Amino acid sequence: MSALESHALSDAPRAAPLAPLYLVRHGETAWSLTGQHTGRLDLPLTPLGECNARALAERLATVRFKCVLTSPLRRVRRTCELAGFAASAVIDADLTEWDYGAYQGKTLAQIRAERPGWDIFRDGCPQGESPAQVAERADRVIARVRAVPGEVLIFSSGHLLRVLAARWLGFDATLARHLLFDTTAISVLAHERGATAPAIRLWNDQRHLQAA
Repeated sequence: MSALESHALSDAPRAAPLAPLYLVRHGETAWSLTGQHTGRLDLPLTPLGECNARALAERLATVRFKCVLTSPLRRVRRTCELAGFAASAVIDADLTEWDYGAYQGKTLAQIRAERPGWDIFRDGCPQGESPAQVAERADRVIARVRAVPGEVLIFSSGHLLRVLAARWLGFDATLARHLLFDTTAISVLAHERGATAPAIRLWNDQRHLQAA
């Protein structure tokens, strides 16, 4: 390659890096406290859950989001509202929490008493969704998000967001078992080098809750 060709390549416009994707899990509910699988049951936030959701507002105020998406479930929409994004949020049914089917309302201990070694990210739920079905929904969300020219903010539930992160990184749903995501926490997904190197920039951050 000649020096002239090298100079021309260095001056060529480069594709803008894909913007980060911000993930927020909804605030505390009565069942998140007891460890019961909530799924599609439309529980409200607890008073502490509402307080913590308000703490998100200041934490996220400095980011200019191009798009805000939320699950249709009440606990998620309320978290979005208290964080200050209700006016701009678009409801996305693909962000609804995992359908737990026969396991809704049960704790992990109760399920494993009936089915030793059960792992939702490998085994799914009888009368509910399989990991592949949840991953398919997550993939649709990711495809839409990557088409947005700017930062995107998503409000959803724990298991769905964990699968979404696994799929963002290019892994199947089983990786999600290693990605704990607490209520009202913030995570940020990004790319190291364009679309070829998806990465986690921030995970399960709750610093905003210290003030709350």
